[in-house]
Amino acid sequence: MRPLARITSSPAFQEAIGALGAWYLKLVWHTSQHIFEPPTLYEQVDMPAILAMWHGQHFLTPFIKRPQDRAKVLVSRHRDGEINARAAHRLGIGSIRGSGAHNGDFHRKGGITAFSEMLEALKEGYNIALTADVPKVSRVAGFGLIKLAQLSGRPIYPVAMASSRRKVLDNWDRTAINLPFSRVALVAAEGITVAADADDAALESARQMVENELNRITARAYEIADRKGNASS
Repeated sequence: MRPLARITSSPAFQEAIGALGAWYLKLVWHTSQHIFEPPTLYEQVDMPAILAMWHGQHFLTPFIKRPQDRAKVLVSRHRDGEINARAAHRLGIGSIRGSGAHNGDFHRKGGITAFSEMLEALKEGYNIALTADVPKVSRVAGFGLIKLAQLSGRPIYPVAMASSRRKVLDNWDRTAINLPFSRVALVAAEGITVAADADDAALESARQMVENELNRITARAYEIADRKGNASS
């Protein structure tokens, strides 16, 4: 193992970067103005719920959780995922390790074990947060969260967050790095349920609905953050 890889994979390094990341996200959140749409979104969510978001737009989503809520997030087994899991822990959110795949690599990435853990967590009353698109296939919702909703009986709530001040990276998911002193918009769609006896056509319809709603509310979140649309403060 190369010296740099040995350093970045060490628990001490990952803990330090995770702590720094959590501190930075708190700085962004606590120095920003928050706008929720709808304003009564917490009254409309049937918990425990499955919260779905796009990759690269997810950094501020830990702050959706209120002190009384219990939540876990699906985090990949990759080295970067370990840092994300440590940051989430410092923000009061548990983690389930594993990820989905479009290329048949589900077993190696821990997807089956993670799926079982998410089902169990929902039964125990935890909200589950996960990205709808699997790595390297941006803005295409996968079937994993659809099957999770079908087997758990819990609703999916697409959510999107955007900040007026941000740095957008030139990578596969156009990652948005949120900056302090922003106008932050949190937009949530209505719950999407999947029947236990849903056939393939119904599952595809639900998948497409999640994808369409995530695209819609992501655009809306940026409209609000950039003051291009009316919103309740």
